[in-house]
Amino acid sequence: MRAIRNLSIVAVPALAIALSACGGSGGGSQAGSRDFVRAVGSSTVYPFATAIAEQVGKAGGKSPVIESTGTGAGMKLFCAGVGAGHPDIEDASRRIKKSEFEECKKNGVTEIVEIQVGLDGIAFAEGKGGPGMALTPTDIYKALAANPFGKPNTAKVWKDVNPALPAIPILVYGPPSTSGTRDALQELILTKGCDTDEAMKALKASNEDQHKKVCTEIRDDGAYVDSGENDNLIVQKISQNPKAIGIFGYSFLEENMDKLKGITMSGIEPTYATISDFSYPGARPLFIYVKKAHLNAIKGLSDYVAEWAKSWGPDGYLKAKGMVIAPEDVRTKSADIAAKMTVMDPAGLK
Repeated sequence: MRAIRNLSIVAVPALAIALSACGGSGGGSQAGSRDFVRAVGSSTVYPFATAIAEQVGKAGGKSPVIESTGTGAGMKLFCAGVGAGHPDIEDASRRIKKSEFEECKKNGVTEIVEIQVGLDGIAFAEGKGGPGMALTPTDIYKALAANPFGKPNTAKVWKDVNPALPAIPILVYGPPSTSGTRDALQELILTKGCDTDEAMKALKASNEDQHKKVCTEIRDDGAYVDSGENDNLIVQKISQNPKAIGIFGYSFLEENMDKLKGITMSGIEPTYATISDFSYPGARPLFIYVKKAHLNAIKGLSDYVAEWAKSWGPDGYLKAKGMVIAPEDVRTKSADIAAKMTVMDPAGLK
């Protein structure tokens, strides 16, 4: 297992590279200078972002600083403004939300480049000595929702949610509310489990906000343990407790197959192949967001983005790091966006 991933690369001192191109009166721009790239965001994207940063450093550039803050917390930092005091890149394990895009715009971050860099899956795993769990989105929803189908959650053991499951305590280590993995868990798994109930489908049509609350709010009585932006801690916890389950990005499962085993979701194992073809229910795209206003002002930013495009293909080193390679048409489109720095169209954001 590699060194703990959620520690950032050691920051280098800011030197005299003026960020005049990012200045101006709007958007909370801060005076100052910086001659290295700064990226914040997803713990899932973190190992890939650091691999890119290391390659840039080996090529003679100053190593970018990568911070594992979680997608949601990273978006707040990214959208706070332009200038040396704000990040250049947001790493994201889900797409930017409409509300986040509007926050960016309000703070003067008006030209955002959205680049899909690969794929990942929300993996459910247990230790090698685990019971061999086989789950569905409905099982997960009934086990983890605060009020499944509108009623308080009284389930204590997995058998309470599905008679076919073992009578062992529900104990799940997972991502915090600031994480894109948590957002994807809610959208791809919990909501799907919730909507197996016809009354919940009807609720979505009549009261979307209440539907979201009932379908995505996670219980806080200890059955679900918020483990922060440290997926390696989750790996450690479940490898030591065969009765516990962990939720994290697929690359962490692949990297620790000597200690863990994947849990099937609706009969489908989390594997490279099932994530690639989206047959696995937890498959999702990964993104980086770049501030176009910083391109000419932050030394090395263009090179850092270009290195992503060189490395995300089937022969690139990111695959060896656990990234699931995006389809060729997606890679071609992303490479074109990266080369031209095409500003994203917010239409379709949710």
